[in-house]
Amino acid sequence: MAIKFQYNKTSLNNLQKQLKMRVKALPTLQNKESALRLEVRKAKDKSESLLAELEEAMVRYDYLAPLWNEFDPGLVSIRDIELVTVKVAGVKCPELKSISYEIHPFNAFVKPAWYIDGVAILKDISRLGIESEVYLEKRRILDFQRKKTTQKVNLYEKVQIPGYQEAIRKIKRYMEDEENLSKASSKIVKQRHAEEEDMEENGND
Repeated sequence: MAIKFQYNKTSLNNLQKQLKMRVKALPTLQNKESALRLEVRKAKDKSESLLAELEEAMVRYDYLAPLWNEFDPGLVSIRDIELVTVKVAGVKCPELKSISYEIHPFNAFVKPAWYIDGVAILKDISRLGIESEVYLEKRRILDFQRKKTTQKVNLYEKVQIPGYQEAIRKIKRYMEDEENLSKASSKIVKQRHAEEEDMEENGND
């Protein structure tokens, strides 16, 4: 990215301000990037852990598979999923607060004895599935923000800071050359003026 500037003091001061701001912000951005990277990994691990738990639960309840044909699928339904927003490394993320189930009434004396266990099993399996999805979404949000922060760190570190430093060096060099040229010109003018005065004095003599 080309830094736009002019060879004058105003432009120099502006570039120095911009450089100072970015140099000051860079460590904060780097810390945020590290924190987000860690949180992305934690959310990924948690989601994978919950999915593994879900698979284990499915295997654990596999022996009930022949009985599920007798189970009424409309017996248990999810009424509401309550999510709250939490800040993780400065980023708003969803977190599962609670799941409200609607258990339709059934006659425990008529239905098989394992029906009550079946309701508990369905609640457990659905909770694991929903919670793993929430952590997947949390990971997606955090990873998106982490990528944005990494881009900004790279922009500051590799493009803008070196660009501003180079532009400042060019302006300073130009201003120094201008000053030296001005001094040299002034010296020549003075020398010529002195020579002219000498010639006038000698001519008058």
